Amino acid sequence: MLDLSFVRDNLPLVEEKLRQRGMKPTEVLKNFAQIDAQRRQAITSAETMKAQRNRATEEIAKLKKSGQDASALIAETKELREHVEELGKAAEEYETRLQQILSGIPNIPHPTVPVGKSADDNVEVRRWGTPPTFGFAPKPHWEIGEQLGVLDLERAAKITGARFAVYWDLGARLERALANFMLDLHTREHGYTEVLPPYVVNSESMYGTGQLPKFAADSFKVPHGDKDLWLIPTSEVPVTNLYRDEVLDGAQLPISLTAYTPCFRSEAGSYGKDVRGIIRQHQFQKVEMVKFTRPEDSYEQLEKLTHNAEEVLQKLGLHYRVVALSTGDIGFSAAKTYDIEVWLPGQQLFREISSCSNFESFQARRANIRYRPAGKNKTEFVHTLNGSGLAVGRTWVAIVENYQQADGSVLIPEALRPYTGTDRLTPRKI
Repeated sequence: MLDLSFVRDNLPLVEEKLRQRGMKPTEVLKNFAQIDAQRRQAITSAETMKAQRNRATEEIAKLKKSGQDASALIAETKELREHVEELGKAAEEYETRLQQILSGIPNIPHPTVPVGKSADDNVEVRRWGTPPTFGFAPKPHWEIGEQLGVLDLERAAKITGARFAVYWDLGARLERALANFMLDLHTREHGYTEVLPPYVVNSESMYGTGQLPKFAADSFKVPHGDKDLWLIPTSEVPVTNLYRDEVLDGAQLPISLTAYTPCFRSEAGSYGKDVRGIIRQHQFQKVEMVKFTRPEDSYEQLEKLTHNAEEVLQKLGLHYRVVALSTGDIGFSAAKTYDIEVWLPGQQLFREISSCSNFESFQARRANIRYRPAGKNKTEFVHTLNGSGLAVGRTWVAIVENYQQADGSVLIPEALRPYTGTDRLTPRKI
């Protein structure tokens, strides 16, 4: 969430940044300026009347002490008290309406974010490696997985529905190996602390990271008693909210956490996209990286976090590119985002496998996560960052497509072999 004073004092800038995001300022900001002015006027009038009431109360005491009639002033103070109560209620209503507007305003893109209308305007930053060459036409992962007997979409649809998957045998082992490999890399070499959070969160947590209210339709709600719970769309939600309503010690920053969890998304806004294979699922597994930093360090930490994600692909020998998202493609809560896109030869395209973002103080303000700078009494909001390190299912796809062999088997990258106990995927014996 943006600071109320910032929006008030920088309304033309906020309007321009909304236009850069492809939004109409009048639809997002609504009548912000009018409501803000009415709220401030109600507060000012209430304070003025409180002062009048206090003076009248003092005068009443003097009149009573001297034996004079104070009935007129008593009636006046009663009327003033009623007006103050009315103005207080009005100010609360205006405040509620302002908070509703503020909660719907996206983050301000950083000045280095490319200005553009859509993903077509994203800017490639760098590439690593080269695409593999084949002496045959490479197949997509859904064909390879079915032929090996390690990926079963039909039975998943039978037991649950579309956009779910069952992994068999070495396919399941490869998924587990990838998660362990990623967690070991991030904890042993990159300095992250592993966390195993709940897979269900409350609405306050979803609000804190920006999923609510805007993305409620894309999430799985779980009614529970008199309140709603939510299946996590990403472990960013529970891990970021670990420090909700807390004040961190500035000397301990940055705090770097990593978690492996399933993720659940209803994908209400992506009907008909990526219907083949396991690219876009309702349930998928992901290793997430989350950072809490001092504001002055957050963009240096964004570069580090992005390189941490890249190193997973480098160790697996997978060709990829990094792109800076444009203002028209960047997420609601992000100030700047790098997407890492891996090459999939079976589909002849690059596909996002990690999204690394700096949210600056946007999430911290919603979740009230502060820190106390050294030598200062006043607290400040931390900056939060997160990135996939990586999406495990999509990494599984990348390995299957990039390491497929002419005989139908799939080689296992050397870095993974200690985790899989084998050097290749071969047809499952039933």
